[in-house]
Amino acid sequence: MNIHTNETLGLDLKNRPDISYIANLIKPGERVLDLGCGYGELMLILKNKGVRVQGIEKDDKCIIQCVKKSLYVHHGDIDDGLKHHLDHSFDFVILNQTIQQTLNPGNIIKECLRIGKQVIIVFPNFSHWQIRTSILLSGKTPVTDLMPFHWYDTPNLHYLSGKDFEDFCEFERIKVLHRAFFNRTRQIKLFPNLFATLALFVIRA
Repeated sequence: MNIHTNETLGLDLKNRPDISYIANLIKPGERVLDLGCGYGELMLILKNKGVRVQGIEKDDKCIIQCVKKSLYVHHGDIDDGLKHHLDHSFDFVILNQTIQQTLNPGNIIKECLRIGKQVIIVFPNFSHWQIRTSILLSGKTPVTDLMPFHWYDTPNLHYLSGKDFEDFCEFERIKVLHRAFFNRTRQIKLFPNLFATLALFVIRA
């Protein structure tokens, strides 16, 4: 479910600031569940750090690649629910560029808050200036590096910005522990809702 793999972006995940930020949040020995883990690049980084990490993925091709990396991955669709996981059974649950592709993101986030002590959510910031400009000038759904799909083949079902997620957390009374914003090369601190391509939130119930 993770659309931004190193195959689609041609990037080394170890050099991405958002991945480094996530890796620094999680300590060796902690239990982590990566939902929509894709090809397992983030899982491998965490595993090499000594984190007890497992994933859930629905794409068979991704699962095969994870198995080749000796990663522990379950085949499943998180839209079908996470009821088989016990309360607070993980230190962290990660939704890395996954939540915008789900049918019921609000329900999934609430389930993640149930099974994880903390939840890390990363999503494309659809209020980035390039997207705004593209819509303004072309009058069409944009196709950019951030949104590399057309309207008819995109896996993204929901479009949200950092401010949208802030509003959601406030409405649902979800505690935001950390927030950070990034582009491909660095963390963005000035006007992030305008200049960041990715938004990252660490939340808990």
